[in-house]
Amino acid sequence: MNRAIFYTVAMQSAGRTPCAGNKCALLIAAAMLAAIVPAAAQTGAAAGAELQQKVAAVKQSVAENQQKLHHYQWKETTQLTLKGDPKPPSQSACQYGPDGKVQKTPLGPPPQTPSGGRMKQKVIAKKKEEMKDYMGQVKTLLAMYVPPDPQRIQQAVQAGKVSLNPGTGSGVAQIVFKDYALPGDQMTISFNTEAKKIASVNVNTYLDDPKDVVTLGVQFASLPDSTNYVQKTVLDATAKKLVVTTTNSDYQALGAQ
Repeated sequence: MNRAIFYTVAMQSAGRTPCAGNKCALLIAAAMLAAIVPAAAQTGAAAGAELQQKVAAVKQSVAENQQKLHHYQWKETTQLTLKGDPKPPSQSACQYGPDGKVQKTPLGPPPQTPSGGRMKQKVIAKKKEEMKDYMGQVKTLLAMYVPPDPQRIQQAVQAGKVSLNPGTGSGVAQIVFKDYALPGDQMTISFNTEAKKIASVNVNTYLDDPKDVVTLGVQFASLPDSTNYVQKTVLDATAKKLVVTTTNSDYQALGAQ
């Protein structure tokens, strides 16, 4: 609505009585508000409905894919890089157990016993135990975000901590969650609205202390039957100078020869 129309509306509101100075300005401002507020309300309602629709699609996609993945077994390869030094990768055979949790069976030979004297072996064993404890915390943290939890998603929606950003690719929407699992964290889900699948998840979070920053990048892929799965995760624990790259591959249906 242009200035002339605003002025006309103002004149009509004033019963076509000429006005001047502040009075006329106030009438025009009132007309502008009368036109803008309903339009803004409609825009906000439309945006809210679109967000609800996208969130519902994400929750449905996660639930359906989790059910499908329970019928698969796969190989998980984990590569640790500590202070820029890559460690030997480890592999596990994975599948969901009766309790709904992923069961992992180590593959390959057991780790070699460290060489050197008793004191050196003791120091190495202590460092390994500390790293094992830390990795346990990292895995617990990771499980808060991958796969996205429908219950936490709903809680974020009800708390007004979710927003919708235009995606960078065709048919991809970015849904941003604030305070998703921990106060001050952020999770962004890139969702392919055409395929109704999660394309990626990016997380900024922390362990016990907010200064212990942890970032997580997750890439998804699809199996031949369209099941969506986590193909690769890269976790960067800045404070520990630790990068953990996990790759899932060789998916096979349970019972397949």
